Amino acid sequence: MLVVRAASAAPAFGRRAASTIALKYSKAVYGAALAKSPQALTKVHGELAAVAQTIQSNAEIGSFIINPTLSAKERTAGLGALISQLESSAPKKEPLSDVTKNLLSVLSENGRLGETQGVIEGFNELVAQYRGELSVTVTSASPLPRDVLGRLESSLKQSTAARQAKVVKISNKVNPSILGGLIVDFGDKTIDLSVQSRVTKLNNALQQSV
Repeated sequence: MLVVRAASAAPAFGRRAASTIALKYSKAVYGAALAKSPQALTKVHGELAAVAQTIQSNAEIGSFIINPTLSAKERTAGLGALISQLESSAPKKEPLSDVTKNLLSVLSENGRLGETQGVIEGFNELVAQYRGELSVTVTSASPLPRDVLGRLESSLKQSTAARQAKVVKISNKVNPSILGGLIVDFGDKTIDLSVQSRVTKLNNALQQSV
């Protein structure tokens, strides 16, 4: 059984907003799943991927997740709807595992549903470490050409972290707001080479000089 004690607070949402408390939930659900069996860990991994996809693709559920003003009754009703949708869309309509249900219930009870994305990302990183995988996310303002992504992959594989991993998985995420350049996320590290980052630094320097 997954047990996490946490105080309520307004939730954060998004990769870089993932809080310390979100990582505690990640470790708790990872430990609970692995304690059952490697197969249970794989099942929970798939279920949480479905949770993340549902939050991103369903605007109503996405709004429910990040709304810190809902009452306990409203959170319970919304969580029931989320679980029903996940189970109805699962292969063979299999029920969610107790580990995943318990995680969602605890997040709801503690007013931490807004941490869901951060919890899932932390969990995914723990699973990747368990499997000897290094997941690298390269964020660019527009999709990277295949040859550019290939050269970047070759360079990244020369890093110490990549050489220690059994498998290196690289994905390209598009975010026009970075304007240009790249942001590379791997493990707990971020290399920000974006134009937006340079613009922000310039603005800060100009403000300090006034």
